[in-house]
Amino acid sequence: MKSTTRGTLAAVITGIAAAVGATTPAAAAGTLPAPVPLEGAEQSLGVELPEIDAEVPFQAAGVPEAPRYVAGSVMPDRAVPRLPLGGTLPGLSVRAPLPHLVGDGFDHVGADLPASDLHALSPGLDMDAPLTPPDPDNFGMPGTRLPEAGVLAPVVEAVPEANLGVGPGL
Repeated sequence: MKSTTRGTLAAVITGIAAAVGATTPAAAAGTLPAPVPLEGAEQSLGVELPEIDAEVPFQAAGVPEAPRYVAGSVMPDRAVPRLPLGGTLPGLSVRAPLPHLVGDGFDHVGADLPASDLHALSPGLDMDAPLTPPDPDNFGMPGTRLPEAGVLAPVVEAVPEANLGVGPGL
């Protein structure tokens, strides 16, 4: 292998390693910080504007549940399995100036909605065929019955929280 080819290959591998290393902490945290830049509007309008910081979440799909076979049923339990989803709810932090009614100066009012864990299951389908399993008393032939179908409702679990506060200074 030529030295230029080795150098190019080393540069590509280094770039890939740097890209993976840069994205790993953000992906591990579950959210990506997204500040809202309002400094230009503050300077052009000559007023104090709120400081807004947001957190954009990453959602990750899990592994669906495997079908389970039930004795006395032709089709497996949960024919269309539910898909688990995991991630976080978006977070938001707002801090706005609050002018004094009497005198000069500012205080602040702030709201903090931190990102919180989110666990969900997509809807699923549970059904059974209109045939029974083979019956030895009927020469091994299956019998008939009414078909059964049911929808498994989606599930969402989250515990969001919020903090509201007023304090001195900006």
